[in-house]
Formats: sequence, structure tokens, C-alpha cells
Amino acid sequence: MAHGHGEVRLETGEARRVRTVLAAFVLPLLLATIVGLVVLWPRGETPVGSMPLTVEGVTIENGVVERAATPPGQTIVVELTSGADEGDQVPVQLPPALAAEADAGDRVKVASPGPEGGEYSFWDFDRRSPVLWLALAYLLSVAVVARGRGLAAVVGLVGSLAVTVYFVLPAIMVGQSPFLVALVGSSAMMFLAVYLAHGISIRTTTALLGTFAGLAITIALAAWGTRAAELTGSGDGVPIIQESFPGVRLSDLVLAGIVIAGLGALNDVTITQASAVWELHAADPRASRRRLFGRGMRIGRDHIASTVYTLAFAYVGTALPLLIVASLWDRAPLDTVMSGDIAEEVVRTLVSSIGLVLAIPITTGIAAVLVRRQPRRH
Repeated sequence: MAHGHGEVRLETGEARRVRTVLAAFVLPLLLATIVGLVVLWPRGETPVGSMPLTVEGVTIENGVVERAATPPGQTIVVELTSGADEGDQVPVQLPPALAAEADAGDRVKVASPGPEGGEYSFWDFDRRSPVLWLALAYLLSVAVVARGRGLAAVVGLVGSLAVTVYFVLPAIMVGQSPFLVALVGSSAMMFLAVYLAHGISIRTTTALLGTFAGLAITIALAAWGTRAAELTGSGDGVPIIQESFPGVRLSDLVLAGIVIAGLGALNDVTITQASAVWELHAADPRASRRRLFGRGMRIGRDHIASTVYTLAFAYVGTALPLLIVASLWDRAPLDTVMSGDIAEEVVRTLVSSIGLVLAIPITTGIAAVLVRRQPRRH
């Protein structure tokens, strides 16, 4: 049996026993995931990419801002870097909210005039270059600090995103149950993320079992919470979803989103707890399982204390514009929090936090049971 860094060495009989116990739980989960992928996998044509981005005859071209808008106007001058008019400088009208955002040298995307003629119109900013540089900086940071294991985690992330793009989204679009798709997709993501990032070992399998336990709790609470709180989704895309997929319940999409949103933090705490218990055992191989669990939970409580505000802060940061708009209305603060668009995120945060908190003692207990305790000498 190969041992990763810090992996506790087990005698052959003990290792076989632990692997048998783990396989009894993990293999059924893996088989169920594979069966779910096969049954729910979207076949034939899917609605992905079926809606045209522009009207016929209109193309999206690249350009560079040559002259920014000057008050009181909102017109910028853009030099086209693609399309039939490449090299030309054309006036482009900006939306009022973006009049002060486009500076000389900014890369933008513009929509060409239609068959009936007209002017170029602003489409969006071209963000490819800065995002690419950030991605490269991220990969470099991971490679330097975490080395091979960090890069393996990136591969696991890419694999998980592929599950989302090629399975979760198309399957929901063709009419499969969002709940079942999220359940199977989340399971597949966890197998990829955990084993590619941390390798196949008793320690990582322990973390995986803890993750599935937390995931089960999250799913149960999310199913109840979305129904009890009457969450129906919000956002600009809701009318399009209702028109394009009349058979899909928006509350089911909210449920699926809650389940997938909690995976990252859930996996983080279970991996940390499993590693903590193994390191504690390595420092004191003769510690009883009760003592090992107690020591592990002291670490786990610190982790719980930090996660209490981690998910909440993440939501406040991403939803700050929405919170500002919601605060403008003359109503009680509690009524503001209970409004549909904000209540959805509140329920999402609470459900994910409960699943995460309860996964910590479950993972700690599994790890304490599975490590091989050395008998004390008399």
C-alpha cells in the first residue's frame, strides 16, 4: 500500500480491515454515482447554445477606446481591431451607467450595425487579458506553494467544472430533475476533487465519507428550507428560464444551487479534520480513540468558529450592490432580510453552514475510529 505524506502506516491485516470497511461504504457511493451519470446523462441535442446572441447580420467585434467620453456626452471613440471595418475609428454610445468607466486604452466589444445600417453599439468590456493574467498568477502561486498536490487540486477543479458544464447544466435543460442532477453531479465532483487533489488513501477516503455525510445533511435541510420559505429564485434570468423550460420548478433550481454552493467549504473542513486527526495520532499513537476525538474536536471547534462568518461574509461581499438597493426601501431591517432575493441567500448560508458544522464531528469520529491505536505499554 502506497503512503502519501503524513499517512499513518498500518500493518497488513489492519490496513486490509480498514480498506474493507471503507470500501463497504465508498464503493456503493461510487457505483450509485456512475449509474446516476449514465441514467441522467443528456442524450441527443440539448438547448445549450440554442439561443442566438445577436440578431441576424450583427457581429460582435473587438476594439480599443481611443477617446473617452467627455461630459455631458456619453459617446466614446473606438478603433476596431476585428471585423470588416478593422482599423477604423467609430463613435460608440455608452449606457449612462458606464459613461465614466471607459477610459482611453480600454479593450471593449462592440456590436456591428445590422443589415439596415446604423452605428456600432457598446456590447461589453473585453476582460480576457486581465482574467488570463490572474489565472496564470493563480496557477503559479499554487505550483510554488503547494507544488504537485496543488496542481493536482487544480486538475480536480477543472474536472468538477467539466461535470457542471457537460452534465449538470445540459441535464437540467433537457428536463431531468434538478434535485437528482445536483445530487449525482455533486457526488461526481467530490470524487474528482478529493482523490485528484489528495490521492487515494485511508485519510482522504475518511474525509470523503465525512463530506458525503455533510452533503446528505445539506440536501435534507435545503429540501425543507426551499419549500418552507417558499424560495422561487430571483435574478434577471428567471423570465428566460420560465419561458424556455416551463417544466422546471424554480424552487428546484434554488435547491440544486444550494447543494452545489456548499461543496467547496464542506470539502475543505472535512479534509482539514481528517488530516488533523491523523497528525494527532502520529504524535501520540497510543492515545485512546476518545481522547483522539476530543483533541480533534478542539481543532474542529476553532474551524467551526471561523466558518460561522466565512460563508456569511462571502455572501455580503458578492451581494453588496443588492443589499444597498434593498436598504433604500422604507421598511424594517427584518423585512428587508426576509425579502425573496435576500432570503434565498440567507437560507443558502444557513443550510450550508449547518451541514458544514455537523460534518466536522462526523469526520472526526470516523477518523478516530479508523486510525490504528497502538496498545499502551505497562
